[in-house]
Amino acid sequence: MKAAVVLVVLCAASRAEAAEYYVSPTGSDSNAGSQAAPFATLQKGNDVAVAGDTVWLRGGTYSNSKQIKLNKSGKSDTNRIKFWAYPGEVPVLDFSKYVSTNTAVDSPTILISGSFLHLKGLEVANGAVGASGSHSNDAIRSEGASNNLFELLNIHHNFGPGLFISKGNGGHLILNCDSHDNYDKDGSQGDGQNADGFGVHYQMSGPSTTIRGCRAWLDSDDGYDLIQQEVPVLIEDSWAISNGYSDGGAGKPSSGNGNGFKAGSSDTGIRHVLQRNVAWKNRAAGFYANHSSGGNTWLNNTSYMNAVQYNLLASPAGDPDTTIVLSGALAHKMRNNVGFPNKNTNMSGVDTMFNTWDLNISEASGDFVSTSDAGFMGPRQADGSLPNLDFLKLKAQSPLIDKGTDVGLSYVGSAPDLGAYEYGAVANSAGAGGASNASGGSTGTGGKTNGASGAPATSGGTSPVSVGGTVGAGAAPGNAGSNDSGGRDAAGGSNTVGGTATGSAGRITEPTSAGGGQATQPGDDSGCACTQASSSKHAATSAWLLLIAAFAGARFRRRTWDSSPK
Repeated sequence: MKAAVVLVVLCAASRAEAAEYYVSPTGSDSNAGSQAAPFATLQKGNDVAVAGDTVWLRGGTYSNSKQIKLNKSGKSDTNRIKFWAYPGEVPVLDFSKYVSTNTAVDSPTILISGSFLHLKGLEVANGAVGASGSHSNDAIRSEGASNNLFELLNIHHNFGPGLFISKGNGGHLILNCDSHDNYDKDGSQGDGQNADGFGVHYQMSGPSTTIRGCRAWLDSDDGYDLIQQEVPVLIEDSWAISNGYSDGGAGKPSSGNGNGFKAGSSDTGIRHVLQRNVAWKNRAAGFYANHSSGGNTWLNNTSYMNAVQYNLLASPAGDPDTTIVLSGALAHKMRNNVGFPNKNTNMSGVDTMFNTWDLNISEASGDFVSTSDAGFMGPRQADGSLPNLDFLKLKAQSPLIDKGTDVGLSYVGSAPDLGAYEYGAVANSAGAGGASNASGGSTGTGGKTNGASGAPATSGGTSPVSVGGTVGAGAAPGNAGSNDSGGRDAAGGSNTVGGTATGSAGRITEPTSAGGGQATQPGDDSGCACTQASSSKHAATSAWLLLIAAFAGARFRRRTWDSSPK
């Protein structure tokens, strides 16, 4: 009896430590999920994981013909379920054989309804192109979830939006991700109408979502889209390139809008914040307000060689066919932005100061270290941040240096510079998602974005692991095309989602500090028969201590019993 009690205690102590499971293209879902006997599918990893667990995906290609449902939830920022690439390897979730269960609605290839999840280092690609008239399918759709962290994802060549956040209570962080070459060819809502790189939509309450350090290029619709989002979103330190094109820049989808950053169409007049972003060679506007009924805050952005640099079109709620001029607290606020060349539209009523057009600065190529974007699709830096290019960074003696006004963002010199890059500043990492180590590590978030913009609290830190491998595909982007207005499109069309969305939304908690440490190889199996996968050495040590304590207690009880009077 005592041995059974001790065994139960040992098993409980072992399971209290976060478990680690492994998935490999050469595995089997009938395996134990250990490093030596891995599962074969991400779905199996989801099905067995609980809060605090890490599911490691080994490198290689995983062919998927049906939807993956991530419907399990973590409990907090520090007790997430992690779906991470094994250090130094790139797992590719290939959906070229995907079969939609209903071509009349959006049937995402990966449907997320769980909260407090962390997806890191995964490549999601090649969503099967539907027949003409089929509804587009999101590559990854978060439906009704909250507080998820998407890090170092490479999402490309899918039949619809790359990453689509829908409803839920917000609190997401999209960090250092790429979404490119997505195209809903001849989809039900028009050729190229829905394939945005990143979209955040339909949230009515709760904390903000942050997009940081991301790239969106050659998506047939827009790079970033916030249509019908009724909670402010922060987009910072991100790039949008040649959106509105397809086929490596050779095609011009007839219904693709082609804006870099589309931030608008709120019916309640909420205020998004866009800061230190760069948009170039997009088919329509670099930055577009999309009929917003309330103004956004635009700080230190750079817009280069788009058909229009900034288009701040405003309309009444529910009436996109009417143009209005926003004023007072609802007016757009623009500070320290660069338009190169200065070509904007729908600027009436905008609170605009200290921008290149306000200061009558006509930029020249010689004002920048380089106007060549060569390398923008290249590998990220070791910490996961964007490639360190000279593109559009200010040259010494540039007329854009020290010409801005203090908006609460860090700067060097007597005043802020204009545009996304501060001359003489040390480059900052785009944030962190925690270290990759044997036990999965702590998923770090924390920090706060300051400034007069009133930006929401956001995540920060440094990320020690990069995805590895070649990022992206496709030819060089095309030049800016016709002066399309961009229009107002539906965010992914029908709000009906294929599959079953389950799982609770969870509650937001205050962010904690970023996880640190260097990436190391995941540990060996612990050998404990009480778990299906490996656990940490700390669990084994705890188990031995419990065993010793149990025997010591039994010995003490026996001695006490023997010394009692008979």
